[in-house]
Parts: sequence; structure tokens; C-alpha cells
Amino acid sequence: MKLKKFGGTEQKVYDLVKPITDELGYYLWDVNYVKEGAMWYLRIFIDCDEGITIADCERVNAPVNDILDETDPIPQHYMLEVGSAGLERELLREEHFEVCEGDKVRVRLIREADGEKEICASLVGADKSAVTVRDDDGSERVIPLEDIAFVKLWFDFE
Repeated sequence: MKLKKFGGTEQKVYDLVKPITDELGYYLWDVNYVKEGAMWYLRIFIDCDEGITIADCERVNAPVNDILDETDPIPQHYMLEVGSAGLERELLREEHFEVCEGDKVRVRLIREADGEKEICASLVGADKSAVTVRDDDGSERVIPLEDIAFVKLWFDFE
């Protein structure tokens, strides 16, 4: 796993959208610009403490659409989607790990280690080389990023 670094288009859009989401009281979780089939998609993922509704997405979509039309940072045709980062969102950037310290996470390993392919524990922290988690028994594990497929927030619905 590598911590996400924005591509040029994603960074431009992030810089344009962040003041809007901040002003409206939302946290800009991520910007994703991808080609799927013949179509390009620009996805803006937002969050707030109360959760995200469709009305929240609509509230963010209008001013974001306006600023993107005005500045035209993307040369090709694309579909704009504004949505929730999701309950079990992936942690992609250093700031995601900082915001989620103390939360339960699911760490999927690339290869099985000590009989485990997946670890569900509390996030202690992360840096450029490893993620540290605390098991329910209080023991801590340091997992090198190179051994991790992904880290997502985890909720036990049982």
C-alpha cells in the first residue's frame, strides 16, 4: 500500500473544491478522477459528523459544478459525482489516518502473516512506512505499508 498522492487533475480540483466544502461545513475526504470504459468520472467524496444525505450531496454539487464550469480545469468531457465517503471508507492519505486515530479499522494484508490475512483493531497511527494498530488485548502491532493491501474503517454490525 502506498499513501495516496494526488495526480495533477485531482490536486487542481481538490484545491478548487476544498474552500467550498469548508464553507458549507463538510470535510472533503477525497477527489477521484478515473476513466471507466469510454467515460471519465470526477468523484468528490465528502463527510461530516452527522453523516451525509442526498441533500448534502446536492448542496455541494451546485457550487462545485459552478466553479468547475468557470475554471474549466479538465479538458475532456466527464461526469461529476458528489457522494459520501462511506461508512467503511478506505484511508488513503496521511490526514485520513490522523483523523481516524482511535477508530476501529480493518487492515487487509497482501499475504497471510501469522495465519491472518485481515486484522481488525484500533488505529494507533501511521507514517510513511507503517500502520500501527492496537488489538483488543491492548497489544500493538506495527504493519509495514508494503504488506498492506488496504486500510478501511471497520464497524461491527453484529
